[in-house]
Amino acid sequence: MDHSVSMTDIHDLLYRLGVTANYTGFFHTAYAVSLCVEQPDRLLLVTKWLYPEVAKQYNTNWKAVERNIRTVDNIIWEKNRPLLEELAHGPLTQKPRNAQLLSILAAAVWTEPVEAESHKRYKEPSPPIQVG
Repeated sequence: MDHSVSMTDIHDLLYRLGVTANYTGFFHTAYAVSLCVEQPDRLLLVTKWLYPEVAKQYNTNWKAVERNIRTVDNIIWEKNRPLLEELAHGPLTQKPRNAQLLSILAAAVWTEPVEAESHKRYKEPSPPIQVG
């Protein structure tokens, strides 16, 4: 099964979530999501397997990558929490950690193409997901 997705789909999803390309984390997050789609077990040890690979691609260090993805997480939480909860298939009781966010985004772009109107679909609320 082909696990590849286009960077355009990932960028579109980030834009829909309220993140714009003027944030360095936009590109770090998009690349991290693409790596997670290719190899989902990268989510198991993000500081060892994921952040260093993103840092290498963008000529920075893993701590900067972690911070920039956390910034993206904060932006999404503030600007479009309802869409994030839809992508997570239920309410979130608190802001997801980086690995959780990347998992939600990777699943979203892998399972279905990003559609401009998909965030308008009504879904029956699920019980809250405990994070942390």
